[in-house]
Amino acid sequence: MVQKRNPPTGRSRPKQMPPSAAIAEPKRRGRPRAYEPEVALARALDVFWKEGFAATSLDDLSAATGMNRPSLYGAFGDKRELYIKSYESYRNRARQRMGEAFAADLPLREMLEKIYAIALDMYLSGKDGPRGCFTVMTAASEAVFDPAIREMASTGLVETDRFFARIFKRGQERGELAASANPQTLALLASATLHTIAVRARVQVSRAELDAIVASALDMMCGPKK
Repeated sequence: MVQKRNPPTGRSRPKQMPPSAAIAEPKRRGRPRAYEPEVALARALDVFWKEGFAATSLDDLSAATGMNRPSLYGAFGDKRELYIKSYESYRNRARQRMGEAFAADLPLREMLEKIYAIALDMYLSGKDGPRGCFTVMTAASEAVFDPAIREMASTGLVETDRFFARIFKRGQERGELAASANPQTLALLASATLHTIAVRARVQVSRAELDAIVASALDMMCGPKK
């Protein structure tokens, strides 16, 4: 019977690792390929809107946007810069809605009803409950300490006053308001109504109650509904 020879002793040849076991190339850090500035800003805005500036952490923003800290810094700067850019996005959206509402060219009271309805839809929205107005609920607090945010908030309030003044002026020219009515004064009342329903929405006053406040304010500004 022939015996099998044992393999020669000594160093064995190193085993070659299969391709699948090769060391993987380290993942690149930075912005994800699907990075979209407007989407990231919208998600950051939602966090700031709910928590406010001070209570929002970079970890909160990273989780909301799906971007790590280096990516956030690279795309938007620090937390303050991201807040300002988010607020600018909010203001641009508000301007667009104002322009669309004015272009609709509706009768005075009907237009104001439409504007307040749009505002309440926004104030009462939010995954975790009503959130009110971004300017009133968050920017007003930061305006005390930050000149840039103060300027943005002030500009936003003035723009809203002017927008309402244009609406009342047009209604007056059409004979929907008395010649003695003051469009600027009525605009301030309209803005004040917008602010109070924003605050009340934040503390979860019902939509029915908010609609009743708007209806009463419109009776004072436009006269009783016919």
